[in-house]
Amino acid sequence: MVSTARTRLVLSGEIDVALASELTEAVSDAERAGLPVEIDARHVTFMDSSGVSMLARLAHRTPGRLTMIEPPDVVRFLLEVTRIGEVVDVLDADPGFPEETPPTDAA
Repeated sequence: MVSTARTRLVLSGEIDVALASELTEAVSDAERAGLPVEIDARHVTFMDSSGVSMLARLAHRTPGRLTMIEPPDVVRFLLEVTRIGEVVDVLDADPGFPEETPPTDAA
């Protein structure tokens, strides 16, 4: 998802080498957008070095600090062990996305 202010990548399931081409494409799209990136990681169940590599690339090639939304313990552990967490902001609640607006009743 892309808004005028930021790009959001939504990850779920196992983030591993089997997703390498999809991750590369998503990261390239985010880089081209030239906006700060946030990653919704709430539904990630596993992440290997390919996921860590993707985080490092985003953290260093996109403007602003990379933000992760509600990463599970497995991802938090990798952020700490690899020290990528030093360049990533972790949010414990979803701040919402600009394009997401609650439905209103038309008068």
